[in-house]
Amino acid sequence: MRVALSLLVLVLAVGGCNYGTVTDDGGGGGGGFISAPTNLGYELEPSGDPNRPLGILLAWDDVPDANLASYRVYSRGSTGGSFGLRGETTSNTFHDNGVPHLQYLVTAVALDGTESANSNLITVDERLQLGSPAWLTSISLNGAIHLEWDDASYVSAPTRFKWYRIYSTAYDLDTGLCGTDWLLEGTTVAPEFLASAMANGIPRCFGISGVSREGYESLWSPLRQDTPRPDARNTLAFAYDENKAQSGFRFWDDLNGDSRAQSAELGLVQDGDRTDIDFWVYRDPTDSTLWLVPEFTGTQMRLYSTSPLDDLTSIDFAPVSGYSRNMIQAQPGYGYVFQIVEGSTLRYGALRVSHVGRDYVIFDWSFQTDQGNPELQIRAGQSTAMATGTGVSR
Repeated sequence: MRVALSLLVLVLAVGGCNYGTVTDDGGGGGGGFISAPTNLGYELEPSGDPNRPLGILLAWDDVPDANLASYRVYSRGSTGGSFGLRGETTSNTFHDNGVPHLQYLVTAVALDGTESANSNLITVDERLQLGSPAWLTSISLNGAIHLEWDDASYVSAPTRFKWYRIYSTAYDLDTGLCGTDWLLEGTTVAPEFLASAMANGIPRCFGISGVSREGYESLWSPLRQDTPRPDARNTLAFAYDENKAQSGFRFWDDLNGDSRAQSAELGLVQDGDRTDIDFWVYRDPTDSTLWLVPEFTGTQMRLYSTSPLDDLTSIDFAPVSGYSRNMIQAQPGYGYVFQIVEGSTLRYGALRVSHVGRDYVIFDWSFQTDQGNPELQIRAGQSTAMATGTGVSR
């Protein structure tokens, strides 16, 4: 993945200089006393509007000549127009702010004012824009929103794809409209993103664009609104090596010792280093698959069935046997049952995985607080994990 560069461009005063004649045939200005710049390339600066980039960054190979004084950057707005001086710099990079011109070239200037032949010519061609995501879905979490979309931008040009940009703005529930103050939430190379550190109960609107290595930004995906909320469903746990502090899960921790399951004691995401958690999430370094690993000495688990489940309610009774301490791969739609023996007490828990990413899993869970009872019910009667939020008209 390319890393954005912070560049300091020194633009020199150009008044009173004697510029060579710039043509569009690569033949150059006045001289040949100094070598021409080579390998001129560019990268657009995305703005969120694919038709109006914030600017363009030009870069070329430095001319290794002791007589080099500066570089001159020329541009024109059409293929039939004349080149005009855009700026002069001592760096082998140049940032042109605002909507770029159509074509650019660069020359080198010697200490005596002699100007080299032209560099290669680059053309800003909007037809290189990537395909846009065709759909966007979301899952509301506690203080976060999980976003997922189709990988159309990558598929349209795999060798030119750079990353996706994720935008968000406020959403008005009364009018059903997204706000106009869009913010960049972040970038990712994967067709999924966790928008975190968000306030619960405040709706947000989201849109996704794809960006090429040249900086061409695609049209946006369909817009979608969703609202973070505290909830026992759609629980998120990270892979241990991604976020150790939130990689473990415990169905019930009797914090006050009253043997009664209070809301604050159920479904706890905890540190993966703890030995009293029921399981933690392991990421296989060879293929980035995620696995559920039993941790507490009294916890065993098994796959509920060999096929995906419609929802968590499909797990109505815990199986009598088949439990082990072996880890099991987390797969979307599959159900898992846990047998938890603590002292002389036996309890059962279950979960259904709704999403598996590279860094985290999202799942629903149920837990039977009645000792020895294999009947598994969803906590507080809450529904199972599913896509939340709705699409929004532009």
